[in-house]
Amino acid sequence: MPKMKTRKGIKKRFKLTAKGKIKRLRNYSNHLFTSKSPKRKRRLKKPALVHSADVKRIKRALPYG
Repeated sequence: MPKMKTRKGIKKRFKLTAKGKIKRLRNYSNHLFTSKSPKRKRRLKKPALVHSADVKRIKRALPYG
């Protein structure tokens, strides 16, 4: 039986937590910071969890996670 391939793009964007949840980075955190409030910029730095509707797809693409 051959090895399963990992989707490299997904591997770079998502990390698994110790309990098996999936962390992701937030959108809108790359540029145009002058129009964003400091509170919003602080919140954008922190990772978020992937929505439950998308977990199955991402875990299938990360077979050795």
